[in-house]
Amino acid sequence: MTDAPLRSEFPTLEQTTYLNSCSLCALSQRVRGAVRTHLEAWETRGASAWYDTWLGVLDDTRERFADLIGAGVDEVALLANVSTAMNAIASGLTYEDRSRVVTTELDFPTVARTWQDRPAADLEILDSPDGIRVPAETIEDALDDDTAALATSHVFYATGAVQDIQRLSEAAADAGALSIVDAYQGTGQLGTDVDEVGCDVLVTGGLKWLLGGTGIAYLYVDRDTQRQLSPDMAGWFGDERPFAFDTTTFRPRQDARRFEMGTPSLPSVHAGNAGLAIVDELGPATICERQTELTTDLVDRLHDRGFSIETPLDAEERAGIVMVDVEDPESVVQRLAKRDIIVDHRPGRVRVSPYFYNTIDEIEQIAQALDQVTDLDDEPPT
Repeated sequence: MTDAPLRSEFPTLEQTTYLNSCSLCALSQRVRGAVRTHLEAWETRGASAWYDTWLGVLDDTRERFADLIGAGVDEVALLANVSTAMNAIASGLTYEDRSRVVTTELDFPTVARTWQDRPAADLEILDSPDGIRVPAETIEDALDDDTAALATSHVFYATGAVQDIQRLSEAAADAGALSIVDAYQGTGQLGTDVDEVGCDVLVTGGLKWLLGGTGIAYLYVDRDTQRQLSPDMAGWFGDERPFAFDTTTFRPRQDARRFEMGTPSLPSVHAGNAGLAIVDELGPATICERQTELTTDLVDRLHDRGFSIETPLDAEERAGIVMVDVEDPESVVQRLAKRDIIVDHRPGRVRVSPYFYNTIDEIEQIAQALDQVTDLDDEPPT
């Protein structure tokens, strides 16, 4: 592959070594331009822009995301964030016959917190034996005829471990439970075909690997599952006739957009649409190949320097996240930032997350810098 495709799209890379895409993607010129276009329409057209362009951008964004994951556009909804999407789904489940919801301690806290305060739901959080992954067998064994849903991640945010979501979705179906996939750390850098995976629900957003920034989340709900759920969260954009402005009758849409809430953040939708266009241009297969190349190089360089890696060493079992075990990771991240190297930390570890726009030279740079800043004797006295 050509080194760092589309790198010129991301001006921040001229100033920093940006290796924190799993927290927030680098800003592209295309996304900046899309937001500017929205603001210009607002300035020149005012509310008329809704009908001139904005409703069309909403439709185009749904279609782009549907194409990315192999879904029908009627199976896709746009929301403000993954927490809202998760809670919309949770509110649509009944817990009378099946009360258990299974997740793991390695999933992002949003997943568990969606169900922790629901009186009818019995949340079970499965332990990880090594702090890196949860064996598929452990999850499969936890599913029974009292399970309403399995809610878990495609990629664990604090380890980079990739789960076999096709296998887990099949296990959930065999138990008669819904499979709900938090794909925030997967979509974009890993190919995801929902028909092949067989999940019932998938949630993700633009913040990270989809290059769209904050304020935009994508919800997939397969057609059969839509008919099973009756969400008690509702907004006027989920109405079959939103512009009828009927205050006496709410008729929910007969597709995934019934889960949409109020007026969307249009700057975020424009940004999200532009980010999806970049991902579509490269293609998830190309991006995944690049991620494997970058993370393998990083893992090898860190191993050569004696670092402990808390991420799967098998390239097929990890995504574009590499966790490095260091003392005082917060301080290490701050020291790296002084060198214009941007990474982040999660409990006990530095988290490094390259993306296709990074170079092998930058991988060498972070490995060398980690070696230096974790040697306290290398730092001048303060």
